[in-house]
Amino acid sequence: MTGIVRWILGAGLAAFVTFLLFIAMMLLIKGKFVLAEKPEKLSFEINAKIEDPKVTRKDIKVAKVRRVETPPPPPTIERQQAAQPTVAIASLEGAIPDFKTPKLDRQNFKIAVSDRDAQPLVRIPPIMPPRAEKSGHCKVKFDVSPQGQPFNVTATYCSSSVFKRASTKSVEKWKYNPKIVDGRSVSRAGVESQITFQLTDERGNLIPE
Repeated sequence: MTGIVRWILGAGLAAFVTFLLFIAMMLLIKGKFVLAEKPEKLSFEINAKIEDPKVTRKDIKVAKVRRVETPPPPPTIERQQAAQPTVAIASLEGAIPDFKTPKLDRQNFKIAVSDRDAQPLVRIPPIMPPRAEKSGHCKVKFDVSPQGQPFNVTATYCSSSVFKRASTKSVEKWKYNPKIVDGRSVSRAGVESQITFQLTDERGNLIPE
């Protein structure tokens, strides 16, 4: 029974909607049909010609250059010249006195050179060993030849063994004024010296021994 009632109500509603659509179509058909206005035609030129701009030239007239006259030179002033001395140099006070040249006896002439000890001339600084981890020093002992060259170089004490070879190599490159005895250069034995090695970190601070 309920299904029949629903069918009847649905059929009536469908008929009512169909009737409304029918009336709407009738009203649309009776209305006037107006055509839409045609849009204006638009034209575009793809390969347009570019006109060269006209350059106007301006004529510049150069005025006549005036002739500049060179001014006359300034007047010259006469300068007074200094008079030359009339007195001879020998008669003036403070003149160099005349003296006789001393005569030298070539047979008995000797140049005496005073005795002196060996003196250092050139000291080559040592090369820091790459294995060194801190600063250090070495005491070396050597002899100096008559030509001023060190030899028999030995390291008597080193704060670290890494500095021994570098110290001896440095002293072997040194140069001395030889020892003089009675005007002749002789060798000197037992010269002692100390070689110092200073190692710094990245900031430049000294790393102590």
